[in-house]
Amino acid sequence: MVDQASMVVQVCYASTSTVSLLEVEVDTQATLTQVIQQSGIIQRHPEIDINVFKVGVFGKLKPLDAHLHPGDRVEIYRPLLADPMEARRRRAKKQARG
Repeated sequence: MVDQASMVVQVCYASTSTVSLLEVEVDTQATLTQVIQQSGIIQRHPEIDINVFKVGVFGKLKPLDAHLHPGDRVEIYRPLLADPMEARRRRAKKQARG
């Protein structure tokens, strides 16, 4: 049971091979950093570096010191391997050739 001083949020991360979606009960004043640490997701995915990876809530980028609301989904985003615009240009160029 969740009391008035705590709330439940989700922490989500998709690696190249798996997706982790964890529910965690945290203090109502918890920041993104605190929620990520308390969730245990970094132990499951040691490649996560929250000082490098971008973090958001429901698809919107947020600073690590942002506070959350009950039911929020914290998302940890992996760095892109390729620039999407450049990849599209290469595909278009390849299709134009043949």
